[in-house]
Parts: sequence; structure tokens; C-alpha cells
Amino acid sequence: MEHAEAVVIGGGQSGLAAAHALARTGLKPVILEASDRAAGSWPYYYDSLTLFSPARFSALSGLPFGGDPDRYPHRDEVVAYLDRYAARLDAEIRTGHRVARVTAEAGGAFQIKLEGGAALTAGAVVAASGSFASPYRPALPGLESFTGRTLHVADYHSPQAFAGQRVVVVGAGNSAVQVAAELARTSRTTLATRAPVKFARQQLWGRDVHFWLTRTGLDAAPLGRLPRTPPGQPVLDDGRYRAALAAGAPERRPVFTGLDGGKATWADGTVEEVDAMILATGYRPHLPYLAGLPGATDASGRPRHRDGASLAHPGLAFVGLEWQRSLSSNTLRGVGRDAHRVARRLAAHLTRR
Repeated sequence: MEHAEAVVIGGGQSGLAAAHALARTGLKPVILEASDRAAGSWPYYYDSLTLFSPARFSALSGLPFGGDPDRYPHRDEVVAYLDRYAARLDAEIRTGHRVARVTAEAGGAFQIKLEGGAALTAGAVVAASGSFASPYRPALPGLESFTGRTLHVADYHSPQAFAGQRVVVVGAGNSAVQVAAELARTSRTTLATRAPVKFARQQLWGRDVHFWLTRTGLDAAPLGRLPRTPPGQPVLDDGRYRAALAAGAPERRPVFTGLDGGKATWADGTVEEVDAMILATGYRPHLPYLAGLPGATDASGRPRHRDGASLAHPGLAFVGLEWQRSLSSNTLRGVGRDAHRVARRLAAHLTRR
């Protein structure tokens, strides 16, 4: 059976960052990517997605984003950047290789089984498969009985399909506000949130907020170690989204109290027909292939780790988790820091073995 020093599961931004970091330690990583290209979930996000961080703060380790460093790159620019990064990476990338199951072998190694029956072994494994394949759908009152169209923002692409309709977007984060604002141009749209939307200024004292996050060290601070779940991040805004909500385009309401057929009941007792419900409610780690590793995840499927290092298996690590170590852990600008910490630990583990 083929053996690799280290296997990285997932070829998106986290997997590429992990492979780069492992190669820097002298290891020869193999990336197993389920899709036909190493760009992760970026090609599948909604058409108008634009980063909230400037290009100078949106690059992986070892390759600047290029172009105007102060612009806010579009989704397609990110995809092209990841393509360039993958082409320059000193690692083997195998696309069309979906991992079905990882199991432990004697001596601390792992066996990685692929869909279709093939398998290989590895001394170390990095789970970097992201969360796009596990969109979070919260329990909302009556959602199971709603007869209108229901979709997660992971399946949303453009407002054209909803023109002239009554649409409700559930969520209070960057994606929820961005999608609701663009839908409101052609549809009657409500942004349904459990609390008022929190905004943060995109620019402070003439600089993008990411400049200050980096300068103060807050961007890399180990906030993920806090004994409580860190608070949700506010929506970064240059003023346009705050103004859109103030103008009622979209309107903001507390989450509906119930759904019945195609009707929504709001907190003030109003009942109205709704055509579509878009859930911009986040994602959860997608790690079904770790079910064969006792203790790798908890009962809810969340990874058990500290700073990305598995608490149960010394040769297993995670990269790209939200709040893995800092507020930027699952971003283009921050994933490389976590990847290098993880890579050094795995290299030391393999040396000891």
C-alpha cells in the first residue's frame, strides 16, 4: 500500500496553507481534494461575493495577492489566486479524490480510505476540508412546514431568480447583510435576525480595520482559547449597508414566530405570504471521515483539539476551523499562521516516531 509522510484532506485555502507549511518543514505532503480543482468552496459562493478585507490582507503565506493592494477582491479573483497558489505549491495535489474514512493503524500511523476503494497510509493527517459542505440550518419555528422555497446561502447565486418575490433572509453576519441588500434591489426583502445587526466601520482613521487588527496584534491573538464561545463578529461596513437597513431596503425584523404553509407570522402579529427563505446561518466543520478515529470529534461532530492539534491522536491536526486559535483562523490572511504551528508540531511528532 502506498505510504505518504503527511496527507492533507481538502485542497481549498486551508489545505493549500497546510501543505505549504508542511513542505517548509521538509515533509512531502499529499493533498487529497474531492473536487476537480484546488480552490475549495470559493467557486461555489454567490456571484457578487466581495471580500471585506483588502488584497494586502487576503493572501496565503508565500504569495502576495497582486494588483492594487487596497482593493477588495471579488470571488473570481480569489479563485484565480488559489489556482496560482496551487500551481506554485511544492506538494502533490490529487483532485477527484474524496476521502471516505480515516482509521488508526498500529504505531500511530493512519490509513486513509477513498471513495471507490483505494487507500493509502500516512504518518500524519491534516483535516482541512472546511465547512461549506455542512451548512448550518437552525431550528426555526415552523420551518419544516414552510411550502415556499427554502435554501441555505451556500446554494444562493444571484438575485435574478427572486425578482419580484417576497424574500426573507435569516442571519446577521456579513453574508446575510450583503445578500439581503442585493436582493432588496429587485425583491421585497426582510433581514430576520434575533437581535439588531452590529456594524463595525470598514475604515478607521484613514485605514482599513484590518490594518489596525494587524498592527495591534489582535488579529493573531489566541482568543480561541477563551473558555467560552467567542462573540460573533460584527458586519464590516463602509456605510452602505447601514444606510440600506435604515432605508428599509432590506427591512430588518426580529425572526418570525412561526411559519405555516407559505405564510410567516411576525412578532407584531402580522401574517403574510413569503415566497422564499434564505438561511445565511453559517456552517459547521465537515468531518464525517473521522468517525473511525475514536475521540477525534465530539458527539456533535466538532473536532476535539487545542490550537489545531488533536487531543486524541498526536499525528492528527486541523486547519481552517473558525476560531481555531484566533478571529482570523479561517480566513485567507490568518490560516497560514495556524498551518505553520500545526506543521511544526506534526514534523516534531514524526521525528519522535
